[in-house]
Amino acid sequence: MTKQRYEEKNERIRSAFLALKREQPERLRERLNLSWSNWGFGMESLETSAKRLQRSGIGYIELHGNHYGPDLGYRAKETIDILEAHGIKTSGVCGMFSADNDLSSSRAPHRQAAIDYLKREIEFTAEMGGSYLLVVPGAVGRPKAYDDMEFQRSVDTLGIVADRFVEYGVKAAIEPIRAAEVSLVRTIADAKAYIAAVDHPGVQHINADVYHMQAEEAHIGEALLEAGERLVNLHMADSNRGALGDGFMDLDTIIMALYVLGFNREGRFVTPEPLGPGGDPYPAMYGKPDAAKLDDLVARTAAYFREREAFLVG
Repeated sequence: MTKQRYEEKNERIRSAFLALKREQPERLRERLNLSWSNWGFGMESLETSAKRLQRSGIGYIELHGNHYGPDLGYRAKETIDILEAHGIKTSGVCGMFSADNDLSSSRAPHRQAAIDYLKREIEFTAEMGGSYLLVVPGAVGRPKAYDDMEFQRSVDTLGIVADRFVEYGVKAAIEPIRAAEVSLVRTIADAKAYIAAVDHPGVQHINADVYHMQAEEAHIGEALLEAGERLVNLHMADSNRGALGDGFMDLDTIIMALYVLGFNREGRFVTPEPLGPGGDPYPAMYGKPDAAKLDDLVARTAAYFREREAFLVG
């Protein structure tokens, strides 16, 4: 019986991984950097979140980009003190883009809000020693386009602050999101086209998300390889947007593709973000957390990821 097409693609990635393991075993010595995106924890203290990650052996955190105004959000010194007390470093910051701060908005005040928000988050990311700031070209939770000029408006608006990414040494990581949640930039190819349109050295990287990739990409592993050196962070969840191991996501192929890509190095991160299914996950950031469920979610995800990685790498 012949293989299905996705199996053929899987096999090509597996063959490349096995060749790497056989011919360049030194490239597999370093493990992938495991982080966690904390905005899905809702309205709990950072101290509680840090303790949870420490218990599960997670050494990095992707911080909620919660500087929605000059007086709002994490304060750098306090945040550093909490994370250092639990042996955790900042991988990056998850920029949050709604209709209120939409880079592509047809309303100028909302684009200005996006500019001001990015200025605050770029500075904060640098203060925290983060590698990247996640940027979504259009509002999450708004799948209907404003008009046929929103792509260009987004490009032009991001270009206004692009110099600051270079100035502060922070990578702008463009995130493609599924069509059910956004009106533009839904695939790795879309993200590369958007980066080319911005055409600025400060905007060169990609934040991929396997949950969105299930809906938008022909093959997740191949799409990760297509992202190449631009890929700086990968959001993870299983097929049901739950804990890794709870669905039918082909985690092994993803891990192998990342090693083939050379993703197991400093400044590159695998970041679980299991938010549960739904059209607009943003309300989760204001939810009342269930500490016991979150503890279990993090522990099982981290353990399963490391189990599969250890099995493959040996």
